[in-house]
Amino acid sequence: LFLQSTPATSIPTVQVQGQQMNLQPPSYTAASQHTEQMKKPGQNFMCLWQSCKKWFQTPSQVFYHAATEHGGKDVYPGQCLWEGCEPFQRQRFSFITHLQDKHCSRDALLAGLKQDEHGQAGNQKPANK
Repeated sequence: LFLQSTPATSIPTVQVQGQQMNLQPPSYTAASQHTEQMKKPGQNFMCLWQSCKKWFQTPSQVFYHAATEHGGKDVYPGQCLWEGCEPFQRQRFSFITHLQDKHCSRDALLAGLKQDEHGQAGNQKPANK
């Protein structure tokens, strides 16, 4: 008996510190890109990367978006630009782990939104640091 272990659909995976992470694409269509800044029903998680502010339905969608759109090979600036994060220099794979652990957990995303709401009231740090 011979078992084939390759899946029919190819999902990009990233090896980080021996852990394998599936980067499954979120379930939204490219046509919605113009309205992504607007929060739709069921979208309770926001990407807080610099001035991105796009809404998603699940923490894993935020992680996938941030890992590919902000941490991708050709776009990653060499440090985390998530709101409120220290801009340490990080290797890309270290950043992907950091992103998942520190910013894209359900709790971290909800806490970030609360801080963001309070920041709107005027006690936000100046962006030109």
